[in-house]
Amino acid sequence: MLDDAAVFPPGLAPLPEAVEAHREHEESWYGGLVGPLVVAASGLAELGAVLGSGEGAGYAAGPLPIAVTLPKGPAQVAGVLDAMTDLPVALVALEIAVPDGVNPGELIATLDEAPAGTSVEVYVEIPRDERRGPLLAALAGTRYLAKFRTGGVRAELYPDEAELAATIRAAVEAGVPFKATAGLHHALRNTDPETGFEQHGFLNLLLATEAVARGADDAEVRALLVERDGAVVAARVRELGEERVAAARARFLSFGTCSIIDPLTELVDLGLVDRPGGEP
Repeated sequence: MLDDAAVFPPGLAPLPEAVEAHREHEESWYGGLVGPLVVAASGLAELGAVLGSGEGAGYAAGPLPIAVTLPKGPAQVAGVLDAMTDLPVALVALEIAVPDGVNPGELIATLDEAPAGTSVEVYVEIPRDERRGPLLAALAGTRYLAKFRTGGVRAELYPDEAELAATIRAAVEAGVPFKATAGLHHALRNTDPETGFEQHGFLNLLLATEAVARGADDAEVRALLVERDGAVVAARVRELGEERVAAARARFLSFGTCSIIDPLTELVDLGLVDRPGGEP
Protein backbone atom coordinates (compact mmCIF):
# COMPACT_ATOMS: atom_id res chain seq x y z
CA MET A 1 0.00 0.00 0.00
CA LEU A 2 2.88 2.38 0.82
CA ASP A 3 5.12 3.13 -2.16
CA ASP A 4 8.39 4.49 -0.79
CA ALA A 5 8.83 7.95 -2.34
CA ALA A 6 11.38 9.10 0.24
CA VAL A 7 13.59 10.88 -2.31
CA PHE A 8 10.76 13.10 -3.58
CA PRO A 9 9.42 16.33 -2.02
CA PRO A 10 8.78 17.15 0.70
CA GLY A 11 11.01 14.41 2.18
CA LEU A 12 13.93 14.74 -0.28
CA ALA A 13 15.95 12.02 1.44
CA PRO A 14 19.44 11.48 -0.01
CA LEU A 15 19.36 8.37 -2.16
CA PRO A 16 21.90 6.36 -0.08
CA GLU A 17 19.81 6.96 3.03
CA ALA A 18 16.60 6.07 1.18
CA VAL A 19 18.06 2.78 -0.07
CA GLU A 20 19.26 1.79 3.39
CA ALA A 21 15.95 2.74 5.00
CA HIS A 22 13.99 0.87 2.36
CA ARG A 23 15.70 -2.42 3.14
CA GLU A 24 14.95 -1.85 6.83
CA HIS A 25 11.30 -1.26 5.97
CA GLU A 26 11.15 -4.40 3.84
CA GLU A 27 12.61 -6.55 6.59
CA SER A 28 10.41 -5.12 9.35
CA TRP A 29 7.19 -6.50 10.81
CA TYR A 30 5.21 -4.11 8.58
CA GLY A 31 7.09 -5.08 5.41
CA GLY A 32 3.93 -6.44 3.80
CA LEU A 33 2.58 -2.88 3.57
CA VAL A 34 5.68 -1.55 1.81
CA GLY A 35 5.84 -1.23 -1.96
CA PRO A 36 8.87 -0.44 -4.13
CA LEU A 37 11.32 2.41 -3.73
CA VAL A 38 10.30 5.09 -6.22
CA VAL A 39 13.10 6.80 -8.16
CA ALA A 40 13.14 9.16 -11.10
CA ALA A 41 14.59 8.05 -14.42
CA SER A 42 17.23 10.76 -13.99
CA GLY A 43 18.33 9.17 -10.71
CA LEU A 44 19.25 5.75 -12.07
CA ALA A 45 22.93 6.60 -12.55
CA GLU A 46 23.20 7.67 -8.91
CA LEU A 47 21.29 4.57 -7.86
CA GLY A 48 23.86 2.44 -9.69
CA ALA A 49 26.65 4.17 -7.82
CA VAL A 50 24.90 3.63 -4.48
CA LEU A 51 24.21 -0.04 -5.10
CA GLY A 52 27.74 -0.58 -6.31
CA SER A 53 29.22 0.84 -3.13
CA GLY A 54 29.27 -0.15 0.50
CA GLU A 55 26.07 1.87 0.95
CA GLY A 56 24.25 -0.70 -1.15
CA ALA A 57 25.79 -3.75 0.47
CA GLY A 58 22.59 -4.46 2.35
CA TYR A 59 21.06 -5.53 -0.93
CA ALA A 60 23.44 -8.42 -1.44
CA ALA A 61 20.63 -10.75 -0.38
CA GLY A 62 18.38 -9.74 -3.24
CA PRO A 63 17.55 -7.09 -5.82
CA LEU A 64 16.15 -3.72 -4.78
CA PRO A 65 12.48 -3.42 -5.85
CA ILE A 66 11.99 -0.10 -7.62
CA ALA A 67 9.39 1.91 -9.48
CA VAL A 68 10.70 4.49 -11.95
CA THR A 69 9.00 7.76 -12.85
CA LEU A 70 9.29 8.93 -16.46
CA PRO A 71 8.30 12.62 -16.52
CA LYS A 72 9.14 12.96 -20.23
CA GLY A 73 6.78 10.21 -21.27
CA PRO A 74 7.01 6.80 -22.95
CA ALA A 75 9.96 7.84 -25.08
CA GLN A 76 12.08 7.31 -21.95
CA VAL A 77 11.16 3.64 -21.51
CA ALA A 78 13.89 2.12 -23.65
CA GLY A 79 16.58 4.26 -22.04
CA VAL A 80 15.38 3.40 -18.55
CA LEU A 81 15.45 -0.32 -19.29
CA ASP A 82 18.92 -0.05 -20.78
CA ALA A 83 20.15 1.85 -17.72
CA MET A 84 18.98 -0.92 -15.42
CA THR A 85 20.61 -3.79 -17.29
CA ASP A 86 23.51 -4.12 -14.86
CA LEU A 87 21.78 -2.82 -11.73
CA PRO A 88 20.86 -5.22 -8.90
CA VAL A 89 17.24 -4.12 -9.00
CA ALA A 90 13.83 -5.65 -9.65
CA LEU A 91 11.72 -3.30 -11.75
CA VAL A 92 8.22 -3.37 -10.30
CA ALA A 93 6.60 -0.43 -12.08
CA LEU A 94 7.00 2.38 -14.56
CA GLU A 95 5.08 5.61 -13.92
CA ILE A 96 4.77 7.48 -17.18
CA ALA A 97 3.67 11.06 -17.78
CA VAL A 98 1.60 12.00 -20.85
CA PRO A 99 3.39 14.55 -23.04
CA ASP A 100 1.38 17.49 -24.33
CA GLY A 101 -0.09 16.89 -27.75
CA VAL A 102 -0.11 13.08 -27.49
CA ASN A 103 -3.59 11.67 -27.97
CA PRO A 104 -4.77 8.55 -26.12
CA GLY A 105 -4.52 6.27 -29.14
CA GLU A 106 -0.95 7.34 -29.85
CA LEU A 107 -0.03 6.85 -26.20
CA ILE A 108 -1.38 3.29 -26.06
CA ALA A 109 0.32 2.41 -29.35
CA THR A 110 3.65 3.74 -28.06
CA LEU A 111 3.30 1.85 -24.78
CA ASP A 112 2.43 -1.34 -26.65
CA GLU A 113 5.68 -1.01 -28.60
CA ALA A 114 7.79 -0.30 -25.50
CA PRO A 115 10.04 -3.17 -24.41
CA ALA A 116 8.79 -3.35 -20.81
CA GLY A 117 8.02 -6.91 -19.76
CA THR A 118 4.50 -7.97 -18.88
CA SER A 119 5.53 -8.47 -15.25
CA VAL A 120 6.17 -4.72 -14.92
CA GLU A 121 3.19 -2.59 -13.90
CA VAL A 122 2.81 0.43 -16.16
CA TYR A 123 1.04 3.48 -14.73
CA VAL A 124 -0.08 6.40 -16.87
CA GLU A 125 -0.21 9.71 -15.04
CA ILE A 126 -3.64 11.16 -15.77
CA PRO A 127 -3.62 14.94 -16.32
CA ARG A 128 -6.09 17.09 -14.38
CA ASP A 129 -7.80 18.46 -17.47
CA GLU A 130 -10.12 17.46 -20.28
CA ARG A 131 -7.79 14.61 -21.24
CA ARG A 132 -8.76 12.60 -18.14
CA GLY A 133 -11.88 10.96 -19.57
CA PRO A 134 -10.47 10.01 -22.98
CA LEU A 135 -7.27 8.67 -21.41
CA LEU A 136 -9.11 6.49 -18.89
CA ALA A 137 -11.36 5.24 -21.68
CA ALA A 138 -8.28 4.33 -23.70
CA LEU A 139 -6.71 2.51 -20.74
CA ALA A 140 -9.88 0.47 -20.13
CA GLY A 141 -9.36 -3.16 -21.08
CA THR A 142 -5.59 -2.80 -21.39
CA ARG A 143 -2.82 -3.87 -18.99
CA TYR A 144 -2.12 -0.22 -18.17
CA LEU A 145 -3.00 1.42 -14.88
CA ALA A 146 -3.68 5.02 -13.83
CA LYS A 147 -1.77 7.37 -11.56
CA PHE A 148 -3.40 10.43 -10.00
CA ARG A 149 -1.77 13.38 -8.32
CA THR A 150 -3.55 14.35 -5.12
CA GLY A 151 -1.33 17.23 -4.01
CA GLY A 152 2.05 18.87 -4.29
CA VAL A 153 4.14 21.79 -3.12
CA ARG A 154 1.52 24.42 -4.07
CA ALA A 155 -2.10 24.71 -3.01
CA GLU A 156 -3.42 24.57 -6.58
CA LEU A 157 -1.87 21.13 -7.03
CA TYR A 158 -4.45 19.68 -4.63
CA PRO A 159 -7.73 18.69 -6.33
CA ASP A 160 -10.75 19.58 -4.23
CA GLU A 161 -13.15 16.88 -3.08
CA ALA A 162 -15.47 17.35 -6.06
CA GLU A 163 -12.66 16.90 -8.57
CA LEU A 164 -11.15 13.95 -6.72
CA ALA A 165 -14.56 12.27 -6.39
CA ALA A 166 -15.11 12.68 -10.13
CA THR A 167 -11.66 11.27 -10.88
CA ILE A 168 -12.23 8.22 -8.69
CA ARG A 169 -15.60 7.62 -10.32
CA ALA A 170 -14.16 7.93 -13.81
CA ALA A 171 -11.46 5.37 -13.02
CA VAL A 172 -13.76 2.91 -11.28
CA GLU A 173 -16.39 3.11 -14.01
CA ALA A 174 -13.70 2.58 -16.67
CA GLY A 175 -12.40 -0.42 -14.74
CA VAL A 176 -8.90 1.06 -14.48
CA PRO A 177 -7.08 0.46 -11.15
CA PHE A 178 -5.05 3.41 -9.92
CA LYS A 179 -2.38 4.64 -7.54
CA ALA A 180 -2.18 8.09 -5.99
CA THR A 181 0.82 10.28 -5.35
CA ALA A 182 1.70 13.55 -3.63
CA GLY A 183 -0.12 15.18 -0.77
CA LEU A 184 -1.40 12.07 1.01
CA HIS A 185 0.66 12.74 4.13
CA HIS A 186 -1.94 11.51 6.60
CA ALA A 187 -4.64 8.90 7.01
CA LEU A 188 -7.34 11.56 7.45
CA ARG A 189 -8.41 14.73 5.68
CA ASN A 190 -6.56 17.60 7.32
CA THR A 191 -5.37 21.19 7.05
CA ASP A 192 -1.58 21.37 7.01
CA PRO A 193 -0.58 23.57 9.96
CA GLU A 194 2.48 24.99 8.16
CA THR A 195 1.08 25.68 4.69
CA GLY A 196 -2.66 25.87 5.28
CA PHE A 197 -3.20 23.44 2.38
CA GLU A 198 -6.27 21.21 2.52
CA GLN A 199 -4.85 17.69 2.27
CA HIS A 200 -6.68 14.47 1.44
CA GLY A 201 -6.40 11.42 3.67
CA PHE A 202 -5.48 8.04 2.24
CA LEU A 203 -8.19 6.30 4.29
CA ASN A 204 -10.73 8.82 3.02
CA LEU A 205 -9.61 7.91 -0.48
CA LEU A 206 -10.01 4.21 0.26
CA LEU A 207 -13.54 4.70 1.59
CA ALA A 208 -14.48 6.91 -1.35
CA THR A 209 -13.24 4.29 -3.79
CA GLU A 210 -15.28 1.58 -2.10
CA ALA A 211 -18.33 3.84 -2.10
CA VAL A 212 -18.07 4.53 -5.84
CA ALA A 213 -17.66 0.81 -6.52
CA ARG A 214 -20.91 -0.01 -4.68
CA GLY A 215 -22.84 2.72 -6.47
CA ALA A 216 -22.86 5.56 -3.93
CA ASP A 217 -23.92 8.99 -5.18
CA ASP A 218 -21.57 11.95 -5.51
CA ALA A 219 -22.72 13.56 -2.26
CA GLU A 220 -21.76 10.48 -0.21
CA VAL A 221 -18.39 10.16 -1.94
CA ARG A 222 -17.56 13.82 -1.33
CA ALA A 223 -18.64 13.50 2.32
CA LEU A 224 -16.27 10.57 2.80
CA LEU A 225 -13.41 12.56 1.29
CA VAL A 226 -13.84 15.44 3.74
CA GLU A 227 -14.45 13.45 6.94
CA ARG A 228 -11.83 14.38 9.55
CA ASP A 229 -12.97 12.37 12.57
CA GLY A 230 -10.53 9.50 13.05
CA ALA A 231 -12.99 7.42 15.06
CA VAL A 232 -15.60 7.76 12.33
CA VAL A 233 -13.20 6.92 9.51
CA ALA A 234 -11.66 3.96 11.34
CA ALA A 235 -15.11 2.58 12.17
CA ARG A 236 -16.17 2.87 8.54
CA VAL A 237 -13.06 0.99 7.43
CA ARG A 238 -13.69 -1.78 9.98
CA GLU A 239 -17.32 -2.05 8.89
CA LEU A 240 -16.24 -2.84 5.35
CA GLY A 241 -14.84 -6.22 6.30
CA GLU A 242 -12.09 -8.08 4.50
CA GLU A 243 -13.97 -8.74 1.27
CA ARG A 244 -15.02 -5.13 0.64
CA VAL A 245 -11.60 -3.80 1.65
CA ALA A 246 -9.98 -6.23 -0.80
CA ALA A 247 -12.36 -5.09 -3.54
CA ALA A 248 -11.52 -1.44 -2.86
CA ARG A 249 -7.79 -2.18 -2.75
CA ALA A 250 -8.06 -3.92 -6.13
CA ARG A 251 -9.04 -0.50 -7.46
CA PHE A 252 -6.97 1.83 -5.24
CA LEU A 253 -3.67 -0.03 -5.40
CA SER A 254 -1.21 2.13 -3.48
CA PHE A 255 -0.01 5.64 -2.83
CA GLY A 256 3.39 7.28 -2.84
CA THR A 257 4.60 8.58 0.52
CA CYS A 258 7.86 10.25 1.47
CA SER A 259 7.53 8.63 4.91
CA ILE A 260 6.65 4.99 5.53
CA ILE A 261 6.61 5.40 9.31
CA ASP A 262 4.15 8.30 9.51
CA PRO A 263 1.19 6.58 7.79
CA LEU A 264 2.04 3.32 9.55
CA THR A 265 1.95 5.04 12.94
CA GLU A 266 -1.42 6.59 12.16
CA LEU A 267 -2.85 3.22 11.14
CA VAL A 268 -1.61 1.75 14.42
CA ASP A 269 -3.03 4.67 16.42
CA LEU A 270 -6.41 4.23 14.71
CA GLY A 271 -6.42 0.54 15.63
CA LEU A 272 -6.39 -0.63 12.01
CA VAL A 273 -2.92 -2.23 12.14
CA ASP A 274 -1.68 -4.29 15.07
CA ARG A 275 1.90 -3.70 16.16
CA PRO A 276 3.51 -6.97 17.36
CA GLY A 277 4.50 -6.95 21.01
CA GLY A 278 7.95 -5.56 21.59
CA GLU A 279 8.30 -4.10 18.10
CA PRO A 280 9.25 -0.40 17.74
